[in-house]
Amino acid sequence: MANDDSGRDAYALARKVADVMYQRDYAAQHLDVKIEDVGPDYAVVTMVVKPHMVNGHDICHGGMTYALADTAFAYACNARNVATVASGCAIDYLAPAHKGDTLTATARETAHNGRQSIYDAIITNQTGTVIATFRGRSASLKKPVL
Repeated sequence: MANDDSGRDAYALARKVADVMYQRDYAAQHLDVKIEDVGPDYAVVTMVVKPHMVNGHDICHGGMTYALADTAFAYACNARNVATVASGCAIDYLAPAHKGDTLTATARETAHNGRQSIYDAIITNQTGTVIATFRGRSASLKKPVL
C-alpha cells in the first residue's frame, strides 16, 4: 500500500514554492493575481479585469489575459521546487473578457522529457466561457526554487 504522505508532501511543497515565488512576483502582485490552487503539475490563478486593463475596444487587453495564463504556467512548472523558465509560449483568444470579469487560468503539465515540459492552460471567465487557450514550453534550470 502506497504511503499517502508523499502526495500530501508534494502539495505542501507546491504551496510553499508558490508562496515564496509570489513574494518576489511583483508583476502578479501588481495585477492582483490570486493563487487559488497549486499542486505538483498544475496551478489555478484568478484575476479581476480592472478598468486599467481594458483596451480601446472596451475589452480586456490581450496582454493581460496572456499575463494571467503565463502566471499560472509559471506556478505550475515550478511547483516541484525545480527552477523553471519559459522557453516559448503561444495563446489563442476565443472570446473577449470585460471590465469586472473574473478570469481563471488553469495550467497543467501535459508532456515532460528531460529538462523540458509542455503546459496547457485554459482561461475562463466567471460563467465558464473559454476566453483563451495557452501553451507554454518550459526549461528546467537544474536548481531549486527554495
